[in-house]
Amino acid sequence: MRFSDYFPYYKRNLILAYPVILSQLGQVSVSLIDNAMVGRVGTVELAAAAFANNIFMIGMIFGMGITFGLTPLTGQTYGKGELRQATRWLKNGILTYQIAAVVLTLIMVGVYFLLPYLGQTDEVLQASRPYYLWLCASMIPFIAFFTFKQFFEGIGNTRIAMKITLTANLINVLFNYLFIYGKFGFPEMGLTGAGVGTFISRISMPVLFLMVIARNCRYKRYLVLAHHQAIRIKDILKTLKIGIPIALQLIVEMTSFSVGAIMMGWLGEVPLAAHQVAIGLAATTYMISLGISSAATIRVSHQFGIRDFAAMRKAAMASSHLVLVFMSLMGLAFVALRHQLPYLFTIDESVVIIAAELLIVAAFFQVFDGLQVVMLGNLRGMADVKMPMVIAFVAYLGIGLPASWFFAFPLNAGPAGIWYGFLLGLGAAGILFFRRFRRNLRYYK
Repeated sequence: MRFSDYFPYYKRNLILAYPVILSQLGQVSVSLIDNAMVGRVGTVELAAAAFANNIFMIGMIFGMGITFGLTPLTGQTYGKGELRQATRWLKNGILTYQIAAVVLTLIMVGVYFLLPYLGQTDEVLQASRPYYLWLCASMIPFIAFFTFKQFFEGIGNTRIAMKITLTANLINVLFNYLFIYGKFGFPEMGLTGAGVGTFISRISMPVLFLMVIARNCRYKRYLVLAHHQAIRIKDILKTLKIGIPIALQLIVEMTSFSVGAIMMGWLGEVPLAAHQVAIGLAATTYMISLGISSAATIRVSHQFGIRDFAAMRKAAMASSHLVLVFMSLMGLAFVALRHQLPYLFTIDESVVIIAAELLIVAAFFQVFDGLQVVMLGNLRGMADVKMPMVIAFVAYLGIGLPASWFFAFPLNAGPAGIWYGFLLGLGAAGILFFRRFRRNLRYYK
């Protein structure tokens, strides 16, 4: 098949993807903004933000992951024109995910009492505690927002979540400025102020979504139809059947990075701060790829719903081409600008030196990170979620995490050694997900 055959699919996928990309960048920019603003306060505060975020992100990513199951379910039914069934997924999803959000909040609050046992310095631990609790408080509204986001993306509307996310980021910057630095009579709270700003911005997200829906008759219709649908155990179980494997796959990947951050803390505050800077930059490019991957899920689910497997294949491969080209270019940028980019987050020379070394490793794992995320998007569009979960366990916990420890400590490779493990884990995941996708293509002909 010629590349020219994919040109219409590149355009369609990008039109669908760019609002998702901006929305995903908005999600990661909350922690990036916190890092940039907190980094001006001090290295201990930046390290504490890294520690708290990496622990909290495990619960938050799991919550996001279970809502991701709503997109292929909605997309497949919407693609077939079954609007009532699509809105039934929304109603059952709202109930399911809010119960899950409450449970996750309680679990993450429980984890707060385990923080002293994770090997961090006393300064980092004390600074991170109140910030972590504010993050926990933001879980329920954050999951509520993602429930609406995944439903509307399932029906092909990716713009609402983008606009709300960008608005919430402005809210986050404003309240960060007021509470971190104590401006205009507000208390100067440092890192804790960043937690308050994040909480307020995440409260605003579902509120803004409901306001947008209430003001638009077409959007409001979906909510009205959902209200009249029945709560069905069968539908709840189906949302969980799709959502939980996605959440577990995401949590396994996130856990490998979070444990890597904890190991980085064993090496000291400066390596941990450098890790936070480098991982924040890598997360930015990842979120762009995740946006294209989300668009692939939507496009694949719609074509899968109407059983147009030829178009499904082209849509999937077009997204794959876009991601691989983009991540290759970003890898080159990381190498070329490795000594300049860290200064966006810190002025500590010792942090910049280590972060620059880590960005070289990141340049290589960018390509595999892009491959694994876009293949996952294609597989989710087909509702293939169980085997990817197993693959994630093998790649990240069986290969990547042990390799991080082995390179960093027995081989004494230091901070870069932990990232060598990330590279191996992502490489294994990308290759195995691609093989799974190729197998599915042979089946759906």
